[in-house]
Amino acid sequence: MKTLSRLLLLAVLAALAWLAWVVVIPVDLPQSPYKLTIGPNRSLGQIARALSEEGVIRNRNVMVVLARLQGSDRKIKAGLYQFNGQASMWDILQRLAEGHPDEASLTVIEGWSFHQFRQAIDRNPDLEHQARDLSDAQLLQQLGLNDIKPEGLFFPSTYLFTPGSSDLELYRRAYNTMQQKLEAAWAARKPDLPYHTPYELLIMASLVEKETSLDADRPLVAAVFVNRLHTGMRLQTDPSVIYGMGSAYQGNISKADLRRDTPYNTYTRNGLTPTPISLPGKAALEAAANPANSKALYFVAKGDGSSYFSETLDQHNQAVRKYILKKGSNG
Repeated sequence: MKTLSRLLLLAVLAALAWLAWVVVIPVDLPQSPYKLTIGPNRSLGQIARALSEEGVIRNRNVMVVLARLQGSDRKIKAGLYQFNGQASMWDILQRLAEGHPDEASLTVIEGWSFHQFRQAIDRNPDLEHQARDLSDAQLLQQLGLNDIKPEGLFFPSTYLFTPGSSDLELYRRAYNTMQQKLEAAWAARKPDLPYHTPYELLIMASLVEKETSLDADRPLVAAVFVNRLHTGMRLQTDPSVIYGMGSAYQGNISKADLRRDTPYNTYTRNGLTPTPISLPGKAALEAAANPANSKALYFVAKGDGSSYFSETLDQHNQAVRKYILKKGSNG
């Protein structure tokens, strides 16, 4: 009996020693400072797996269990955390639970409107809100931009910033980044495109961004729109109609909506819309600058996220009959 008790005690002591080694004994970090970036949708399991793979923690499962017991898994904020020299799992968990990253983050989603962008900035608790009470026009004036509409001018990305930074600085960074991306796309564009300024390319990119999120389809959607412009067809793209409807859009678009004229109704008006209709990402800019080599004039959503492209109206009508019962919008 005494032997069994001793064995159990030794086993418990060994387990406690191992747990102490895993949790509180520091690890030499791969580099100093070691930078841990946590995205807004990154789970604790993903964080622990990354730390384990880089040799920063000794057991990812222990980290997950310990964080849940502490409740720190619910306190972790997105941002960039820096560690120097050595760190234990306990050190890392305590730092994450404090919720004060060295750099906070804001993620701007491709296809958002400028209004959605402003909402995300206004809700971010780590920014100093100098622009919250400004109108769009006043905000643009603060950025040195006059007599221009804000839609499409800001690049969607994840921005890291020091907590307490001015929201105006983030607007400025997003604007400058878009200008750089747009200039690069314009410089690498195909010849003979039916738009003559970088701003018109930006408009096209915004239309492509709203029509598809599939990388493979973006150049084809751009080709359809370019082909329509070349042949004098109207673009007839539903997202532009929805944008023109503003707050009147409640999730459905009717035939009457398609007939109701607005500056953004590409069923009633020729050419590009007067401004972009979204914040396009890098892939949409590149698609607008380099459409696919295709003669397609039509496309219809297949219901799986992709589209079917047709060169003739007969082919398009056949595709509509095949896919129309699935949810999706026609191009």
